[in-house]
Amino acid sequence: MQTTTERGASIMRVKRLHIDTYHEPVIYMRRDCHVCRSEGFEAHSRIEVTFGERRVIATLNVVSNGLVETEEIGLSEAAWRVLGAADGEEVSLAHPLPLQSFSQVRAKLYGHALTLDAARDIMRDIVAGNYSDIEIAAFLTACAGNRMDLDEITALTRAMVESGARLDWGKEVIVDKHCVGGLPGNRTTLLVVPIVAACGLTIPKTSSRAITSPAGTADTMETLAPVMLDLARMRAVVAAEGGCIAWGGAVNLSPADDLLIRIERPLDLDSDGQLVASVLSKKLAAGSTHVLIDIPVGPTAKVRSLDAAQRLTNILCSVGQAIGLEVRTLFTDGSQPVGRGIGPALEAYDVLAVLQNAPHAPDDLRQRALLLSARILEMGLGITPEAALTQARQALTSGTAWRKFQAICAAQGGMREPPRAPHTYPILAKARCRIVAFDNRRLARIAKLAGAPRAPAAGILLHGASGGHFNKGDPIYTIHAESPGELAYARDYAESQPDVVLVEKEF
Repeated sequence: MQTTTERGASIMRVKRLHIDTYHEPVIYMRRDCHVCRSEGFEAHSRIEVTFGERRVIATLNVVSNGLVETEEIGLSEAAWRVLGAADGEEVSLAHPLPLQSFSQVRAKLYGHALTLDAARDIMRDIVAGNYSDIEIAAFLTACAGNRMDLDEITALTRAMVESGARLDWGKEVIVDKHCVGGLPGNRTTLLVVPIVAACGLTIPKTSSRAITSPAGTADTMETLAPVMLDLARMRAVVAAEGGCIAWGGAVNLSPADDLLIRIERPLDLDSDGQLVASVLSKKLAAGSTHVLIDIPVGPTAKVRSLDAAQRLTNILCSVGQAIGLEVRTLFTDGSQPVGRGIGPALEAYDVLAVLQNAPHAPDDLRQRALLLSARILEMGLGITPEAALTQARQALTSGTAWRKFQAICAAQGGMREPPRAPHTYPILAKARCRIVAFDNRRLARIAKLAGAPRAPAAGILLHGASGGHFNKGDPIYTIHAESPGELAYARDYAESQPDVVLVEKEF
């Protein structure tokens, strides 16, 4: 039987329901529960649940069957993890305090500027778990497109940095790089970090998981070594090897960004303002001083024109300067995928081939990594472009970068072999032909339908680049999946999109 505390909060027993609601805490109550009726709780009400010193604000789902009893509440996995209560233990329920910062979200929706104080209040409440997924989605929508000016983007970046820890490595120069994305297979970070670290610079790389792509850097690295490093482990790896490749969400760097990203992913939102605030807040929080941003430009990449790339550069450099970061950008070819693999494990095999100087290694990935590494060495060491490129190439061809990568993996918890997909399906050439163009977005969609990045072995293996020749019956690309259902799902879409790899017949 539920009771009431002196301060008016109702006491009920908890039940773990083993329901995955992604990261959103959800609780379940009976419609005929006295607390539901007396407190006026309805479906989608926000309820504060307290267990000892731990609390969570959860979204209510109302049930009418026997999933829970009238005197108990059910906890989703996300709510259960936060509270740490066991089945049958008592928790208190109450209406949460009014969410004052959401008035600033409403103001932004109606065209008012986002101030630094407002951004701080919103980020503080998001990190505290006070925002529902719907409310976070409203904030992201309010800031999407071109709805933020430079001052607002700078304010959001500062507020996101302040929402978590900030590292200090005790050195004047800490380098980093980032790619704005939109280009399948562009997994240069796993090459740049060991090359740059082997040349003597410190590069503590914290990466996000995929937002709208078939793989993020952390997803691909995780097929080779652990990426869930806590702060102490990350410091130890960097102290020993001069670099790391870790998932940023595990070290509490700009935690507001991680919470925003999990809503951006299903919404497929990734506007310039949010992108800049996300990237630069993580770099500043990670202790970086010099950052290189790779901007692939192409008709089906995220950035589609040089004008758009220049606008993004202006924002990145201006916000970087305002928060104390030296930011440079590099425009790269975004017309086609990089390497042969699209998906975590397939991209990892490309990286290994380049690091090991294998004859079959994709040269486009190799050359792009060398170019980015050279630009970072130029920034960090203050040397000429020619000398920087020579150092980068020497580190790779001599095997020094490969040994450094192995050492980083060992320090992060041990190197492992990426998985192989048990199910594959080739898309065949219907006549003698050559590749004219790729649709990066639809290729990425096929890889995601096949299960990437959640299924690490899933994705696409390309069998040629632009200009590549095929005879009738040759595979142009092969879909990889971890289950027959996902393979069929991706195959059906791929076969309905014959121009995802555009070819022209040869006679």
